[in-house]
Amino acid sequence: MKMLLRALLRRCPNCGSRGIFAGYVALRERCPQCGLRLHRGESDYFIGAYLLNLVAVELLFAAVLGVIFVATYPDTPWALLQWGGLVLMLAGAVLCYPFSKAIWLAADLIFRPISPEELAWHRRGGTMDERDELPHL
Repeated sequence: MKMLLRALLRRCPNCGSRGIFAGYVALRERCPQCGLRLHRGESDYFIGAYLLNLVAVELLFAAVLGVIFVATYPDTPWALLQWGGLVLMLAGAVLCYPFSKAIWLAADLIFRPISPEELAWHRRGGTMDERDELPHL
């Protein structure tokens, strides 16, 4: 839970340090305090964050749609739901994305904890070539 809470605060899930984001959605290469490479050495690492963001926005849309439908039935404002839903989904995708990146990293660290060898590899700037392979768990 501590890692997920840190991620929700846009901090490093591993050490809790601030400053892992270079901008609103852009992650730095590594954590400024613990040295964890925020992509964990994989080029396609954040595909899961895209999926997490999509699911979160769709659930948000479904909840708002359901509440408005139940609250206004039988005079449901369909045009408002159609256009308001579009705006909500676009805004939700932009607002939730940095959180989904951090939460995805936290979930990965929970299910695939970082070993001291891997953290040392991250700190020294290891590469994915065969001479400097990422240490396995």
